[in-house]
Amino acid sequence: MNLAAVARHEPVRAADPERESAVLVPVVERDGDPHLLFTKRASHLSEHPGQMSFPGGGREPSDDSLEATALRECDEEIGLHSEEVEVVGRLDDIETTTGYAISPFVGRVPDRAYTPDEREVAEVAVLALDDLLDPANYEAERRDHPEYGPILVHFFHVDGYTVWGATGRILTDFLDLALDWQPPAGPEYVIDPDASPERG
Repeated sequence: MNLAAVARHEPVRAADPERESAVLVPVVERDGDPHLLFTKRASHLSEHPGQMSFPGGGREPSDDSLEATALRECDEEIGLHSEEVEVVGRLDDIETTTGYAISPFVGRVPDRAYTPDEREVAEVAVLALDDLLDPANYEAERRDHPEYGPILVHFFHVDGYTVWGATGRILTDFLDLALDWQPPAGPEYVIDPDASPERG
């Protein structure tokens, strides 16, 4: 895993987004192997309930920067304190159909137990990078979005969790930058455009 490439990356910023948000892609070293930390969103949330995500959320007026947004949300959602995070770099912004531009930051975090805030987070899941990279755990669907045209939706199935949607897009950007990853060859399925294309 080449985090130096992440550090050198000049991120592409969204132009004049309606709403700004930020997440942290937390890198955990466990038993000598790299893992990524995800949260599972609480089932009662109005947006994307039960889906896997990286810790983060919307920018508040009190946030000095989008990096501050990501770190504040990590503290609020799972008790990951800002002084525990070594921010390495930033990925390209991801724009969603809900009007958000998500700015993903990458940081090393300690391997410890985290306490999810049950108002927002149902679980914290730490998934091995090797498992996320295993072609047997990956699938993709080619969906025809009426506004954006053909899009490729990525699905990563690890330990009973499925990472997809905007989080899947952020994950693929991270894997591409840090590991020069490309989606493995395999079947892609054409889905009806009314089948919730899920760009974010």
